Amino acid sequence: MVKVFALQLDIAWENKAANYAKVTDLLASAKPPADSLVVLPEMFATGFTMNTENMAEPYGGETEKFLSRTAKAHGVWLVGGVAAFGANGAFNKALVLSPSGELAAYYAKQQLFTPGGESEHYLPGVMPRVFQWQRCITSLFVCYDLRFPELFREAAAAHRPELFLVIASWPEKRILHWVRLLQARAIENQAYVVGVNRVGKDPYYTYVGRSLIIDPNGDILADAGEGEGWVSADLDLEKLKQYRQGLPFLDDMQPGLQAKGTHKVLQRRPSS
Repeated sequence: MVKVFALQLDIAWENKAANYAKVTDLLASAKPPADSLVVLPEMFATGFTMNTENMAEPYGGETEKFLSRTAKAHGVWLVGGVAAFGANGAFNKALVLSPSGELAAYYAKQQLFTPGGESEHYLPGVMPRVFQWQRCITSLFVCYDLRFPELFREAAAAHRPELFLVIASWPEKRILHWVRLLQARAIENQAYVVGVNRVGKDPYYTYVGRSLIIDPNGDILADAGEGEGWVSADLDLEKLKQYRQGLPFLDDMQPGLQAKGTHKVLQRRPSS
């Protein structure tokens, strides 16, 4: 068994210090055991901001340093979203800090939310990412990625993750989509899925949380509800291994179908 925690918070708009304090308080309440995986929402320190000029950070910036200190202090694996600069511009990233405080992995969101103007301010990532947490291969995704199952299948084909993480700022008006899509990703990839959403309001949207921990059958193991708080669950990796061996659906994926740019459109022959 391994243990995962989902922390959902009412993110103070573009107020990093206030949000660091919220995370600190939630962790003090949750008391995660050493080597647990603790997951925070997308852009937890700022909210889903397009103000990259003032809010995006360089490599090793203040939010990464906060995550590093916090992971080390609690002896946990800590995942959090941050607006971060890369070589060519800003990216919407998920960072993974190890119990020693080292940056263990990162992922840049591939599918940018064009209805919210994200593609005008951020660059897309180009590939899925996985990291090894204890004995669990874990894959990272961010919010709008959830609507694109081919991204998850690409990761599943290449790495067979036992766990998918989705950190988000998913608005209230589409919260039922959030629940059902998380369940679908779990079922089709025969994996645990943890979706961590925020609560509260920003200048544009209202959020109602529903951070979820879901098993490979699509059953909800933990639901954080609509308020600020946290939930946790134990993930049974041995049971998952047996389930996959008994029903080897992933082995029947056809090679190449998940690769980008390989699909052809069939043309109807014009009638004479």
